[in-house]
Amino acid sequence: MATTELLDAIRSRLQAAADPGRAAGAQAYMKSQMPFLGVRVPEVRRIVRAAAAEYPPAGVAELQSVVLALWRTAVCREERYAAIELTGLRLAARDLGMLALYEEIIRSGAWWDLVDGVAHRLGGLLQAHRAELTVVLGRWSMDSDFWIRRASITAQLGAKTATDTALLASVIEANLADREFFIRKAIGWALRQYARTDPDWVRAFVQRHREELSPLSRKEALKNLPAE
Repeated sequence: MATTELLDAIRSRLQAAADPGRAAGAQAYMKSQMPFLGVRVPEVRRIVRAAAAEYPPAGVAELQSVVLALWRTAVCREERYAAIELTGLRLAARDLGMLALYEEIIRSGAWWDLVDGVAHRLGGLLQAHRAELTVVLGRWSMDSDFWIRRASITAQLGAKTATDTALLASVIEANLADREFFIRKAIGWALRQYARTDPDWVRAFVQRHREELSPLSRKEALKNLPAE
């Protein structure tokens, strides 16, 4: 019953918050075939958190059921944003069983707003299950699906001093030859973020791979570092 109530509450409240005047522009900006309601992301988050507090899932299995129902039967993009927001509930934060769900979202979402929405969840799992996720992310870095490869690169965004630099180097090196924009951008993004923690490591990495890194990746990596 709680599963149905939570699902219905999220859907009805999203519909109530719809802004048709904003929806068309949001859909065009995201180049999305799925329509938008025009609900801003912060409002989606507020709706999901309030509904989850009112109808809390009894456990991870129940949470997964709601997430998958929202994701697979979504009629608007905000329902998919809501599904991703639900994966951030504390009871799922360190549960390795969420990995398959994240993979489904990445593969079927196949666009940056959805893929990046769960990439940092992978980072949380990495901190809790380092041995298992190191193997998974290494495998993902060579996957045929470039969105899966992008997630392997961006998974450690925000990890700061907990960043596994050997893993970061490995997943980037596996993709240095890729000309896909979203891969090149992800490489630069990951390096730029880590440069805030260890600029010398990033400079050394860029120098070591200066011939292989794309101009975009190199520019992004060094963007906030002073010129030497």
